[in-house]
Amino acid sequence: MEHITLLLGIVIVTALVFDFTNGFHDTANAMATTISTGALKPKTAVAMSAVLNLVGAFLSVEVAKTISGGLINESGITTEVIFAALVGAILWNLLTWLIGLPSSSSHALFGGLIGATLMSVGTSGVNGSVVITKVLLPAIAAPIVAGIAAYLATRLTFKLASKTDEKATAKGYRAGQIASAGLVSLAHGTNDAQKTMGVITLALVTGNVLAPGSNPPLWVIVSAGVAIAAGTYLGGWRIIRTMGKGLTDLRPPQGFAAQTGAATVILASSHLGFSLSTTQVCSGSVMGAGLGRKGGVVRWSTATRMFVAWGLTLPAAGLVAAAAEYLTGQGAWGVTAVAVLLVAGSGLIYVLSRRKPVDHTNVTADDLDAPATAPAAPAAEPAGVVTTAMAAVSPPPAGVFPHEVTHSATGDIKATLHSPAEAARPAASV
Repeated sequence: MEHITLLLGIVIVTALVFDFTNGFHDTANAMATTISTGALKPKTAVAMSAVLNLVGAFLSVEVAKTISGGLINESGITTEVIFAALVGAILWNLLTWLIGLPSSSSHALFGGLIGATLMSVGTSGVNGSVVITKVLLPAIAAPIVAGIAAYLATRLTFKLASKTDEKATAKGYRAGQIASAGLVSLAHGTNDAQKTMGVITLALVTGNVLAPGSNPPLWVIVSAGVAIAAGTYLGGWRIIRTMGKGLTDLRPPQGFAAQTGAATVILASSHLGFSLSTTQVCSGSVMGAGLGRKGGVVRWSTATRMFVAWGLTLPAAGLVAAAAEYLTGQGAWGVTAVAVLLVAGSGLIYVLSRRKPVDHTNVTADDLDAPATAPAAPAAEPAGVVTTAMAAVSPPPAGVFPHEVTHSATGDIKATLHSPAEAARPAASV
């Protein structure tokens, strides 16, 4: 590490900042359904996810090798290019976090790398075949496969449990959901922490600290794992709310099916070196589980916004990174300007987020202004005109016929029928 220059050090720190935003941006992938179904308390869930993200970072380096030696051609790429790519990815992560959309941190990073590289050296710097086979195709296939798997698992789960008491099996499903959420967290650390490892390794190669094709050093693995774990513990509550309550309403069996399917897809792709989006996989699983229950629904308005964000992630992050690369190419003042713009933009987004904060106290509340731990009692709604009119003409309950019978002075008998409102009044004492 004694050969690391000031600029390379700035890039490494920026990469770890991206890893941190990746952590809190993607906490929802593992824990949104667990929190929304009440299987775990919010703070307990994010703490468990953080620990397992850290453990997962040590399980494999295949995805890191895909990024450091596959997506971008190492020859001709400078440290400034990687810095610009990270700026585009971080700003897109923060923007989508602000509006509560579970977009892909992975694709933000890929878009930033591609955009900055195209601005720097042109199309020769990007391996198009790797982009197609290990980024674009998995991006299309993974959420579909995960959604179908979660749909079938949910149907099977409810069919097997149709002859059992739901309350009696709820505890078991919650335990299974906790275990599957832990598996997703482990898978997330295995897949997403490696992306930052790959970026730092690429920066070290461009700075002539490592030879091309080298695996990430141990200190890179440790620092990336710690950064993503810290971000996960912070909790991306806005996105957790969208994933847990905005897409569909889940019961414990659905949460278990969704998370098990997602973890299987993520771990399999990590083993094969496919750097897919855990956000897209988990979102697809949640929607599949929502449709798998009879009577279950998916809120397609929220899903449509999410799909649009997915489609915009690569080009939007790429455009920001390309603009940043243009500035960094102007020299030291350009690098300084990009760094200042990154800090200013991040600060502005944070200030805007404080206008209506979302945290562990209100992440599951229907009203964001009321904490979930102490929901306000609903006020009694006054009867409207139509309700009052219907009550006046509706027949009395079965077995009850409120009336008065009086005799007039002439011997005529007169019956008086009371409305339900009058009949409900207590009789006057005599």
